Amino acid sequence: MLCKKSLLLFLFVFLFSKINAQNSDLSKVSIEELKQRVHPKDTAAVAAILFKKGKTVFKYENEKGFYAIHECQIRIKIYKKEGLRWANFEVPYYVGYENMSDDVVRFSDAITYNLEGLDIVKTKLNSEGSFKKNINEYWNEASITMPNVKVGSIIEFRYSLKSENVVKFPFFDIQYDIPLNYAEYKTEIPEFYIYKPILTGSVKVKTEAKIANGFQNFEKKYRETGSMNYKQINTLHIANDVPALKEEDYVDNIKNYKSSIRYELERTRFPNQEIKDYSITWEGVSRTIFENKDFGIALDEQSYLIDDLRFIIGGSDKADLSQLEKLSIIFKFVQQKMNWNNQFGYFVDKGVEKAYVEKTGNVAEINFILIGMLKLAGINVNPVLLSTIEHGIPAFPNRTIFNYVIAGVQIDGKQILLDATNKYTIPNIIPFNTLNRFGRLIRKDGSSEEIDLMPKTTSNENIALFVSVDEYGKIAGKCRIQKSDYLALRFRENNKAINTDSYLEKLENTLNGIQISDYKIENLSNLEKPIIESFTFSTANHCEIIGDKIFVNPKLFFTNSKNPFVKEAREMPVYFGYPKQQKHQITINIPEGYMVESVPEPIKIATGQNVGLFIFDILPEGKRIQISFIEEIDETLVSSDFYEVLKDFFQQMINKQNEKIVLIKV
Repeated sequence: MLCKKSLLLFLFVFLFSKINAQNSDLSKVSIEELKQRVHPKDTAAVAAILFKKGKTVFKYENEKGFYAIHECQIRIKIYKKEGLRWANFEVPYYVGYENMSDDVVRFSDAITYNLEGLDIVKTKLNSEGSFKKNINEYWNEASITMPNVKVGSIIEFRYSLKSENVVKFPFFDIQYDIPLNYAEYKTEIPEFYIYKPILTGSVKVKTEAKIANGFQNFEKKYRETGSMNYKQINTLHIANDVPALKEEDYVDNIKNYKSSIRYELERTRFPNQEIKDYSITWEGVSRTIFENKDFGIALDEQSYLIDDLRFIIGGSDKADLSQLEKLSIIFKFVQQKMNWNNQFGYFVDKGVEKAYVEKTGNVAEINFILIGMLKLAGINVNPVLLSTIEHGIPAFPNRTIFNYVIAGVQIDGKQILLDATNKYTIPNIIPFNTLNRFGRLIRKDGSSEEIDLMPKTTSNENIALFVSVDEYGKIAGKCRIQKSDYLALRFRENNKAINTDSYLEKLENTLNGIQISDYKIENLSNLEKPIIESFTFSTANHCEIIGDKIFVNPKLFFTNSKNPFVKEAREMPVYFGYPKQQKHQITINIPEGYMVESVPEPIKIATGQNVGLFIFDILPEGKRIQISFIEEIDETLVSSDFYEVLKDFFQQMINKQNEKIVLIKV
């Protein structure tokens, strides 16, 4: 895949390197900083993070053992009105533990600095500017709204997060949509914990690590004082002059390319205890997940499905069903019966049997029900863990990156992916937000394999136009549009709640103001067949008359005039989602009293490396012109190294579409 080089650049475990210490006085807000009107290296910046300093340390309590304290201090300069949003800051924290206390977030030392004359005026945050709210049953959010913030202000605050969850640390972001001048992150980790530090993004981070002595005082039973000595690893990460991360079109998830530091627990090694593997290998990940009762035990619960399974695939009339036929019947049954509650995750919540009775459940419950039925039917099926696009890429062996689970079936040596949470999916057409590079099929014995989630089958859109042009430049005709696979899935999802009138109004605007009548749609609920739309249309806006000539765009109201790739350079890979082909077959009848004077030259353009193909062909035949456009994108993810080629490819397509057919009066 073309993006492989970019992915290696963007995601890698960073090597330790010696840091040249930075001598920067970050202790005081200066008059010079308050006077500063624009960022010195990014004059368009609406705000900038002057510095961000984080630290993670471990504390010990006799009853609970070790827990982590994550501290952060941030100072932000506001340059423009649009930067005032940085006066609001949120910190999410987890409250959904079963055997641990909720995380706790506290803000402190929150001050707004303004310059009045030559005096620096401080406004401290009071309790009225601090908030906490519930996001869902697993997450809360602590937030602050800084006081007296205006253009020119500097705001500063600290927060701490106390967590008994030491399996993973919160992300320490070092890149935002505004520039960051300086960031440092320190960790002090007892020798009992071995972590994998992972850097995402392309920002260069200097790292230094050393072994030091660690010490804890703690209160024992009956208020006696205990102490503990151990070795610890102290690590310091520093980044300077981090540019803002800019939005670009055709990006799967910009957070995938945002620079940050995260720590993932690999193993623990306490005295007189066996070493416990958490995530150093995929086998360790698989075993750890299956050991959880809300995964492994839930997958084994199948007895409640037996009666319904016998009903839908039993009986003498179904005795000779193939495995593919059984799969189809079971998948449709679960898909139609179950309703997704919009909750992600690969652990069950209320349990599979209760979800089945109530006909509603989270991702895990619905797809575990599907897996259970398929297993009872003798079909080889296993869970496939994945991370949705908005959740991030699972680049290294770890279990915390996953937030979704689907079914992976093997029949006759072929892999079939199934997701019953969506009412419009079919086998091997899973929801668009799950097409995130690769997933992990895991088995109870700890074995696993990587599953490529990127679609290989081309999704097609075939458009047929039969058009007549009159002597006044008006166009009328019929149109037929056929969409398959992911294009059909997206159509069904996008239009499930839109009535016909609203949809047609939107379609008329999309097609540059044509007037549509006699609209029909086929196969909207027949998921295994393509969507087919047909309608008649008329328009007076798509021909130009100059003197005795009529100028016609060969692609009519489907003409594209804007290249989506206009920037000089690109940092992130280009994400198309799935291979696609759009084909236009157009027949134009020219008006009486006119003949064809000229038509654009046919052309074929290929990008190379199997990325894009464009073919334009045109054939005038008396009073009729036959036109064909074929546009293909055959890769889902294209490296930024290929950007210039891609940009030029799109521009050539647009230029050709905007060349004119010239009709002349005879």
